[in-house]
Amino acid sequence: MTASSSERGVSLGMPEPPAPDYPADVRARLEADAREIVARYPDPRSALLPLLHLAQSEEGHVSRTGVRFCADVLGLTTAEVTAVATFYSMYRRGPSGDYQVGVCTNTLCAVMGGDAIFEELRAHLGVDNGGTTEDGKVTLEHIECNAACDYAPVVMVNWEFFDNQTPASARRLVDDLRHDRPVTPTRGARLCTFKETARLLAGFPDTREGAVEGGGGAGAASLAGLRLAKGEGAARVVQPRVGGPQPGQEERSPADRPERRSGAREAPSSPGPDRPPSATRDEGAPPRPSASSGPTAEEGE
Repeated sequence: MTASSSERGVSLGMPEPPAPDYPADVRARLEADAREIVARYPDPRSALLPLLHLAQSEEGHVSRTGVRFCADVLGLTTAEVTAVATFYSMYRRGPSGDYQVGVCTNTLCAVMGGDAIFEELRAHLGVDNGGTTEDGKVTLEHIECNAACDYAPVVMVNWEFFDNQTPASARRLVDDLRHDRPVTPTRGARLCTFKETARLLAGFPDTREGAVEGGGGAGAASLAGLRLAKGEGAARVVQPRVGGPQPGQEERSPADRPERRSGAREAPSSPGPDRPPSATRDEGAPPRPSASSGPTAEEGE
């Protein structure tokens, strides 16, 4: 008997059949949640992003069924919904694990060890980028930036921070996740599954005990610049240039400078006992011409 084209894995270019719908009880529950989400916006279409998170909270990714559901609720085509769902990396396009482990491999984290962490986890878990372990617990992916450069290298699990990681600490982290051992993020609320995280991102309250209080805020390293700006740190971080305006003085415009009005050029000063050689010119500026290369201040131009 000759195998059919589908059995041979051959695509004839036929369109996919319509996506199956959710079971009746699931759809009724999701529709109630969807009405609550849509009511927050003056334009129903603006609710698409949280609705996609709602669909993701049901299956752990945005399936064709989820796309169809969002399209039906908002009166959009499935193509319009798919265009949005495939644009943002926060929406998973296929089944994934309970814990999304994202390793930052952008510049600073990579230099500080992010690449080494990612390679360690690839080998330890036996999966590649975007792969999920056989037990369905962990999905590994590299992230371009976790927006926590002052704690590099950083790993995120379901968008919660694990700062200042090493290959060894990251390996212990994923082992704990796979064996359901308690895991505490460096900052932020305690960890929950990816489906639970998706529901929170859809805009529903976090009902876990102590989760809101554990949310915390920015870490000390992130707030260092703010403290300096408020005058809570050092009075001045960058010293003024030699010969430049001192604190409380305004720099005169070139037209107001005496040497400009007289047409004379400033003569290079020589180091003296009270003037170190490095102070004869601005740091990083090109050397000034020697006396032999042009007129001195006394000679004029």
